[in-house]
Amino acid sequence: MSGLKYLLLFTALTGVASAQTDDVRREETVIVTSPGPERLAGELISKVDALDRDDLIADMGGTLGDTLAKRPGVTTTYFGAGASRPVLRGLGAERVLVLTNGMGVIDASAASPDHQTGTDGLDAQRIEILRGPAALAYGGQAIGGVVNVIDGLLVDELPDEAFTGQAFGAYNSVSEGRELAGQGQAVFGDFVLSLSASGRDFDDYDIPGFAESARLRAMEEDDHDHDHEDEDEHEEHEEDEEIRDSLTNSFLETETLAAGLSWVGDQAYFGLAIRQQTSDYGLPGHSHEHGHEEEDEHEGDEDHDDDDHEEEEHEDEFASISLEQTRIDGQFGWRFSHDILDRFEVKLTSVDYEHAEFEGPGEIGTQYFTEGYEGRAELDHSFGESFGTLGIQVSDKDFRAEGEEAFISPTNTKGIGAFLFETREWDNGFGVEGGLRLEQVEYDNDVFGEREFDLLSGSFGVHQHWVNGWFIGGQISMTHRAPNESELFADGPHLATDQYEVGDATLDSERGLNFEATTRWSNDWVSFGANLFHTDFADYIYLTPGETLHDGLLSDEVDELPVFLFVQEDASFQGGEIYGTLDFTNGLLGADWTIDAGLDFVSSKLDGGGNLPYLPPVTFNGDVSADWGMFDAGIGLTVADDQTDTGDGILPTEGYTTLDLDAGFDLAGFVPNLDTARLFIQAKNVTDEEVRYATSVLKDQLPAPGRNIRVGVSARF
Repeated sequence: MSGLKYLLLFTALTGVASAQTDDVRREETVIVTSPGPERLAGELISKVDALDRDDLIADMGGTLGDTLAKRPGVTTTYFGAGASRPVLRGLGAERVLVLTNGMGVIDASAASPDHQTGTDGLDAQRIEILRGPAALAYGGQAIGGVVNVIDGLLVDELPDEAFTGQAFGAYNSVSEGRELAGQGQAVFGDFVLSLSASGRDFDDYDIPGFAESARLRAMEEDDHDHDHEDEDEHEEHEEDEEIRDSLTNSFLETETLAAGLSWVGDQAYFGLAIRQQTSDYGLPGHSHEHGHEEEDEHEGDEDHDDDDHEEEEHEDEFASISLEQTRIDGQFGWRFSHDILDRFEVKLTSVDYEHAEFEGPGEIGTQYFTEGYEGRAELDHSFGESFGTLGIQVSDKDFRAEGEEAFISPTNTKGIGAFLFETREWDNGFGVEGGLRLEQVEYDNDVFGEREFDLLSGSFGVHQHWVNGWFIGGQISMTHRAPNESELFADGPHLATDQYEVGDATLDSERGLNFEATTRWSNDWVSFGANLFHTDFADYIYLTPGETLHDGLLSDEVDELPVFLFVQEDASFQGGEIYGTLDFTNGLLGADWTIDAGLDFVSSKLDGGGNLPYLPPVTFNGDVSADWGMFDAGIGLTVADDQTDTGDGILPTEGYTTLDLDAGFDLAGFVPNLDTARLFIQAKNVTDEEVRYATSVLKDQLPAPGRNIRVGVSARF
């Protein structure tokens, strides 16, 4: 679809705003993740998003990436129902920092796309998304942005009510899945107790057709015709093609229990929280056949019958992951009564994470272990009309993997950083802001030894507010990122991606120079805006096909897996988000109407020529909703273009158009003691469209779910 067609879609949804309306402007959201003083979303130069509990319930997916995938400039690394991370502006994994309450999740999710993040949003009160330079204070790993999941277990102010609670439950047809979540908060004098529990139970989900894409099936058929595969291999291929209508081994089960206790005084506050997450999920498209080939070659003829029997049994065995994480958070703060010092806050997090990858029932193939802590101290201050934050951050993490797919050797990572952010706005609406962060990252790997990186990042921006609703801003930032463990020390089969990955322990730090411009306008009932960015990367790190030394010879294939190398090359990214919102009351059919529309796009090029892999296509999202008080209804449309600018060895991805419908009914008037209660029904992907995310490494094996009817209820009391 051409860019003109996308703009027509955007205009069609936002152009309804010609009617006169009452003042129904939505209250702007305070963004707490951004460094410096608390500011509204509209006061920040970068595009930011905040999803409250109602937004999360409406968009809830099985993973964090799926839940956020329809936000402007956001997509997912989609790896089935059990694992995905958010991708921001074409950057993901090691360049998007996922936080819980402003602190790192300390898991293994950045090491592989089949690893689940240590938080999924099911028990969250709120999620904030920062793109670009707004995430500077969190270090080089946030070069693409920050996703902060806020669970509300710890508080710094006493709630207004002695007891509050909320509950949520839903059923979906596409996987016969169930979702449950409950939270409660009670005040006892100066103490606040918070409790939370949530869980999912999804079976294999339905898909609209074959698991493999048409392009992949055609390529495999062509390879069969040219290579003259024998009859057994042909039968196996035909069996693989028959995976359709339901994605085998795509189940998901999660459970999270958490508790927090806070003490809140007149000037100080202190709290401790513990959270335990367990998860079991299948790895569709994950094959362990390569790991058994050498063993099979040495089997004698006398064991031939036994081998056949074992192979038949193996057909019914599927790879899965069983995950457990225990997280302890502590927080202390002090509010000053001082002209310069405003607030001092310290956060500490300790995490014990492990997961086992099963090749079949009871058969562990690989285990991953991550233990670590992170500490962060911030001092908010003001000098006249200037406000800022001075902070320091330290971390220490041990990572190791054991088993057949332990492609990364044990590594200890230490980091220390210091940052300063300052902002000032004058009475005429003109403002400036800037930040600086110094950081040191040290790796100690059991095989490759020690590496140390000294990193410097900084940003400067200006903006202008006008009383007529206009906001214009621009900023420049420079960010340094140290390579992660995979990029430096990988050396082995990575069956989740069907690749033999080889890192490079001599890689330099990655440097990005970013320019961003924004314009926004709003009045009492309509708003629109655009953010455009351009980033030049020096020594950008990415995976590409190559050769490695194996058995004394250079080879582009090891154990029948293609060799992929982590290499560096200069690259550039450019793109943006265009978005608009319209609210008006007493409109058509007597309803209060809300219209949202967004268009995001990103492209990239390597300086030496060629494309970077796994970029999202141009994508349009639009929603129209109507509210009659007791009843509400809505319709959503997503249009994604084809992605033909792919990296080496990656097939193009077909675009898609999906239609969603939803309706809700207010129950609070019928049930005593409920603040709000809503019964809802959603029809997602109504036309049963085949959806494949261009940002997924297994996009040609793992389509997204097909048509789904989701019914649920949410309540606050």
